[in-house]
Amino acid sequence: MKDILAKRLKQCRKEMGYTQCQVAIYCDITEKAYQNYELMTREPKLDILVRIADLYGVSLDYLVGRNDEK
Repeated sequence: MKDILAKRLKQCRKEMGYTQCQVAIYCDITEKAYQNYELMTREPKLDILVRIADLYGVSLDYLVGRNDEK
C-alpha cells in the first residue's frame, strides 16, 4: 500500500500543478512531512490523508490503491 500511496500522491500533485510546499500548507503540515509521504518513509494520519484527497479531488480508496477510479 505504501508504494501505491506514494506514487499516487506524487502523480496527483503533479497533475494538479502543485508544489510539495503548497500541499503541505493546505494540509497544515511541514513540507518535510509531505516529502516523507511521497518518499514512502512515513504514512500520513487519516485526517491528513482526507485533506489531501479533498485537495486532489480523489477518493481515499484511489489514493491507497483499493480503486483505480479517481
